[in-house]
Amino acid sequence: MSKGGFTLPGQTGYEELTLRLAKKWGADVIRDSDGTKLSDEILSAGYQIYSTICIVREHNEWARKHMDKLQQTFLCTPPKLSTVEKELEILIMESFFQDQFQVNDTLKAMSYWQVYDRTTNTLLDHSDWVYHQESGTVTIKAPVLWHHYTVSFVAYRIWEEISMYNHTTNNWSSEHLMQIDPRYPENQEYLLKWLRNWCENNPDTDVVRFTSLFYNFVWIWGSDERNRYKFVDWASYDYTVSVLALEAFEKEYGYRLTAEDFINQGKLQVTHMPPPKTKLDYMEFINDFVISFGKQLIDIVHEYGKKAYVFYDDNWVGMEPYNGRFHEFGFDGMIKCVFSGYEARMCCAVDVPIHEIRLHPYLFPVGLGGAPTFMEGGDPTRDAKIYWNNVRRALLREKIDRIGLGGYLSLAEPFPDFLDYIEKVADESRLIRSFHDAGKPYEIKTKVAVLTCWGKTRTWTLSGHFHETYMHDLIHIIEALSGLPIDVSFISFDDVKADRLSEFDVVINAGYAGSAWSGGDVWKDERVVSLLTEWAYHGGTFIGVNQPSAVEGYDSYFRMSHVLGVDQDTGARVCHGKWKFGVADDEGLLPEEGVALVAKENRFLTDGKAKTLLADDQNPVLTVNEFGKGKGIYLSEFIFTLANTRLLYQLIRYVGGEGILGKYMTDNLNTECAYYPESRKLVVINNSEEVQTTKIDTEFGAKAFTILPFDTVFMDL
Repeated sequence: MSKGGFTLPGQTGYEELTLRLAKKWGADVIRDSDGTKLSDEILSAGYQIYSTICIVREHNEWARKHMDKLQQTFLCTPPKLSTVEKELEILIMESFFQDQFQVNDTLKAMSYWQVYDRTTNTLLDHSDWVYHQESGTVTIKAPVLWHHYTVSFVAYRIWEEISMYNHTTNNWSSEHLMQIDPRYPENQEYLLKWLRNWCENNPDTDVVRFTSLFYNFVWIWGSDERNRYKFVDWASYDYTVSVLALEAFEKEYGYRLTAEDFINQGKLQVTHMPPPKTKLDYMEFINDFVISFGKQLIDIVHEYGKKAYVFYDDNWVGMEPYNGRFHEFGFDGMIKCVFSGYEARMCCAVDVPIHEIRLHPYLFPVGLGGAPTFMEGGDPTRDAKIYWNNVRRALLREKIDRIGLGGYLSLAEPFPDFLDYIEKVADESRLIRSFHDAGKPYEIKTKVAVLTCWGKTRTWTLSGHFHETYMHDLIHIIEALSGLPIDVSFISFDDVKADRLSEFDVVINAGYAGSAWSGGDVWKDERVVSLLTEWAYHGGTFIGVNQPSAVEGYDSYFRMSHVLGVDQDTGARVCHGKWKFGVADDEGLLPEEGVALVAKENRFLTDGKAKTLLADDQNPVLTVNEFGKGKGIYLSEFIFTLANTRLLYQLIRYVGGEGILGKYMTDNLNTECAYYPESRKLVVINNSEEVQTTKIDTEFGAKAFTILPFDTVFMDL
C-alpha cells in the first residue's frame, strides 16, 4: 500500500522537494503550515490541498483598530507582604511578560477587579484601594501589618500565544499576531465576511484546517526567564473571559461570576482539581457560544464545497469533543498532534468522519523542550522512531484514517535517513489502517472503567501532553491502557450514581488526595461508596492507585479501604498497631523482571487479609484483597514502563478470570501484538531499542519472531 492517508507539509521555493517527497511518502494531501505558503506549482500538482487558518489571529489590521475587542483574561499578582504601617503599593504587571498582556482598566472591566487580604482570605472593599493608571500600581490604603495582598485584574492578551512561542523559540522576525474575540458582534460580522472572501480567493483548497477555533489553552508567561511559564493548563477556560462574556453569563445563569471564581486564591481553576459548579456552568456557557458561532463558519466552508477539519490543539477550548454535543459543529474531520499513545486515542474517540494525527518531530529547528531537532546536534530520525513507537501501539487498537507532518519541509532535506524512515512509517500506517477496515482487533472480555470527576468529558486525557502531566499516576495508567487489547471507558461519579457500574468488570481510581482524578470531596457521598462497595462485593474489582478515594473526616482516609484492604495513616493512627505481613506472589501476577513501583509512606493493611505482592519495609506497594466475590487491588503508584504496563495487563486479565497469560499475548514484555480476526492478520511490535525475540500463542499454533529495534512485523495467520 504505497499511497494515501498521508498529509505532507509543502513549501514555496521547494517545489521539487515537496513533490518528490509527496511521491516517496505516498501523500495524497499537501498542506501549508504556520509561516509557509503553497505555490501555484504545488497547488496544481494534482494533490488535495489543506489550507490552515487560525480564524482569530490573521487580522492584525482589524485588531489594531479594535484593541478593546481583543481576547482577555483575569490575572492575579503574586502575594505582597505589608512590612510597614503605611500604604502598600503593588505594581500589577511586574511579574507578567509585558509583550503578552496589557491592563484593561476600563470602568466596566474594573468592576470585576478584586483586591484580597490573603492572610485572612478577605475581599477588600473597593474604597480601600485605588488604581493609578499612569504607574500601573494599586495602592492599598490601610493594609494590616504582616498580612499579604493580591490584586486580580482584567488584561488584554496582545500576543497570540502560539505565535509568541514560535517567535521566541525559532527566532521568527514577522509581525506579532494578536487574537480577536468573536464574542463581540463587530468581530463576528468581520470574521464571517473575511471567511467568505477567503473561500472565494482560495478555490484550490479542498479542506479548511481550522487551527483551531476561538480560545487558546491557558499559557501565562512571566517576566523572569527563570519562571517563564507561570501557568499552563490545556483545558482551562481563563482565556475565554471578557466583560461581555461575564455579563452575558450573568443574564443567562442568574448569578455574577467574580475574578476569584477564576483566580481561586492564586491556584486558578486547574483541570487537576475537582470542578466547582461555577466552572461547570461557565464551561457549558462557553461551549454554547463556540458551537453556535463555530457552526456558522463551518456552514460557510461547506457552502463553497470545501470540507472543514479542526485541529484538536491550540485554540481548542470550548469545543469539548466528548460532552455529547460535538456533532453539532458539523466538522468533517479531526486532527490531533500526538506525542503519546493516549493522544492518538483522544483523536480516535471523537465522533467525526475522519481522524488524522500529526506526528512528531515537528519540522522545526528545535522541539518543544528546546532541544535541537532539524539542526546541528539534532537526531530527528531517532526522535521519529521514539514518537512512532509511543503512538503505534495505540494505532493497533483503534483506527486512525490519516497521518501527517507539519512545519518546514526544507529542514528535513539534509536528513536522508529521516526521509527514509518516514516512508516506512507511512507504509506501516496504511497497512494497519487496512486491517481495521476489515474488522476490529481482538480484545479481552474484561471491561475497564477509569473513574474521575470529569468522566467522559476528559476521555483519554488529563490536561495536556504527557510531558506536561507526567506527575499524575493516571496519565501513566491511560498511556499504558492506550495500547492494550482492552475495552476502556471513562466514567464520572454521576455515572456511578446512575447505576452504570454493571457495565464494567474493573474500575480504576488513581491520583493524589483532593485531585479531580482521585475525586476529593465526592467521596463524602455515601451513595458513591455504597454502590461501589456493593458492585465489588458481587464480583467487581476496584483498582486504587496512590491515594484512591481519599478524603478526611471518616474512620478511614481511603473511603474504599474496606475493599482495598489498605489505608493511609495521616497521623491519627501513629500510636496504633500495624499488621505485619509477608511478601509473596503466589499467583504469579508479577512479570518476571522490571517492575518498578515506589512505596508511599504510612500505608498499612486494614485487617491483615490483603495479600502483599510488593512492599518496601512495612509499606505495602502492591496488594490484592479478596472482597466477597470481587477484589480490591492497591498500587502505591503507577509509572508507565514496559514492565509496569505488562503488570497492569496481567492484573486486569487475572481479576477478569482470563488468566495471566493467554492467546495473542507476547511472552516478552518488550514486545506487544495485535490480532485482527476478520483478516487473520497479526502485527507484532518491538517497543525497545534492542533486538527482541518473542513467542505468541495463537489459535493457529505458537508463532516465534525476531524483531529489530522499534520495528514492526506483519504475519498472515
